Amino acid sequence: MNTHVRITDVAPRDGLQAEQSVVPTSDKATLVGLVQQTGVEEVEVSSFVSPKWIPQLGDAAELFELVAASKPEGVLYSALVPNMRGLEAAIAVNQHAREEHGIERLIDKVSVFAAASEGFSLKNTNGTIEEVLQRFEPLIPKAHEHRMMVRGYISCIVKCPFDGDIHPVAVADVASRLLEIGVDELDLGDTIGAATPETIEPVIMETIDRLDGRATNGFGDPTLTLHLHDTFGRASDCVRMALELGVRSFDSSAGGLGGCPYASTETTRAPGNIATSVLVHTIREEGYTTGVDDAALQRAGEFAGGLLP
Repeated sequence: MNTHVRITDVAPRDGLQAEQSVVPTSDKATLVGLVQQTGVEEVEVSSFVSPKWIPQLGDAAELFELVAASKPEGVLYSALVPNMRGLEAAIAVNQHAREEHGIERLIDKVSVFAAASEGFSLKNTNGTIEEVLQRFEPLIPKAHEHRMMVRGYISCIVKCPFDGDIHPVAVADVASRLLEIGVDELDLGDTIGAATPETIEPVIMETIDRLDGRATNGFGDPTLTLHLHDTFGRASDCVRMALELGVRSFDSSAGGLGGCPYASTETTRAPGNIATSVLVHTIREEGYTTGVDDAALQRAGEFAGGLLP
């Protein structure tokens, strides 16, 4: 039995993108440095989106320049790219890193994002599910041409803040289309933290069926990743169920950065991404292993917690 569980820490990107305040780029670079020392396999560094829409991440190119020289061997850097313009910006960063720092590939993976809910797709990406997927068709081969892996996020895998409950088959249908157009990894996102072990199980099972035996991708990593929010304190239980079903790759966030705007109220901020410390503890309790160093993780979590007011 494969007991090792792969972890992507999304604190620098997903953890900060919904914040009202803009964190200085130098502090983001420090966070990336601390997170990559914890022993996680991947750090989601930033997103190449328009600063008009997400000003918190308008410094992606500058941030990658700051962290280029300190990227450790064996740790992947990834970035979200919503469209071809975003991908071209990522390609430009990699080209600059080669020319200025002699780094063959600074950004190893780019991520695209779709949704299992038409309401969320229209609200978040300004297009239907199918329209969004069609936008990715020319993007994915270009990313592969530049030797970058592609992750496909699927939002609202259990419940949507606009459409309500989402059927597991709807999630699996989007997963099938993403695989069809060439993504290397599927990332199932419980966007508002609505999942329970009972509701997450059929989603995972339906998606695994669509993998058609491809538990790992062409890069040797798990094809399926789970991205949980701990809005109602049920993320650990969902991790346990996912492990039982064979999932060996999870997202998490140092210090639990990343509040959920759709689940928060005017006065109370809802918990967001499952904290990396909570994820690691749960994984170990279930008899699985990670490469995470507890002391380094504590340092990263304490710094992350101090970034926001």
